Amino acid sequence: MTALAGLDLSVPEGGVFGFLGANGAGKTTAIRAAVGLLRGARGRVRMLGADIPHDLSSTIDRVGALVEQPSFFPNFTGRRNLELLGRTRRIGPKRVDAMLDRVGLGARADTRFATYSLGMKQRLGIAAALMKDPELLILDEPANGLDPPGILEVRTLMRTVAAEGRTVFVSSHILSEVEHACDRIAIVAHGKCIANGRVSELLQGANARYRVRVDDPRAHDLLVAGGWTVEPEADGALVVDVEASRSREVTSTLARAGIYLSELSPVARSLEDVFLELTEEQPS
Repeated sequence: MTALAGLDLSVPEGGVFGFLGANGAGKTTAIRAAVGLLRGARGRVRMLGADIPHDLSSTIDRVGALVEQPSFFPNFTGRRNLELLGRTRRIGPKRVDAMLDRVGLGARADTRFATYSLGMKQRLGIAAALMKDPELLILDEPANGLDPPGILEVRTLMRTVAAEGRTVFVSSHILSEVEHACDRIAIVAHGKCIANGRVSELLQGANARYRVRVDDPRAHDLLVAGGWTVEPEADGALVVDVEASRSREVTSTLARAGIYLSELSPVARSLEDVFLELTEEQPS
């Protein structure tokens, strides 16, 4: 079974980069390959200028990663777990305390890990990933298990880390959150990258959708004859798919027939719309 097949992905330095795909699309496999946890695979991975896994030892201290569920000693406190981790990297207790505060666990630092909620465990994993003060922060489903305030905290944290000049690479299935948090995204399906670009560009797409309201029933047939896809809505409005370069033709087509608009407004696309549109086009 092939998890990744021809995945070609380049992540620019700086900002928050979102990595999207359905379950089984290959997101976690790609992340594991990037951090040297996947052995025996063919292909080439370069991270921060180094070949992985061959030169991983020269790069790993510049990378912080939370891959899948974080693993800690259940009977030790959050603070104790991070202190033990810090010792392996010569990181002192002040840095531990600072990271616990940064992810909102300062008040629960001396509570056993076993008593943490799933969201708290995720946040402790993020704190561990930040311990080394990394240039590149890799987060695999960091908002998993978090309530809405917790999700907002993670979004704010990612934006803050990126604003400090770092690169944040985040895999997530919460599309609305990715839309708000990320500068650029890549969408993967069946082990291949099917879209890659700025969020604003992908949301705009090649076509735009406009909500058209007129009182003349001829409008529907005229627009269809003009080559556009037209969807009537329950309230009587028409939603028209228009190439961006032809948007003005909707008005002129109707005007030539003596039909004038009472409403012409763009229909906003969400990242979920784009994701479903692109992934449904891919053969299974």
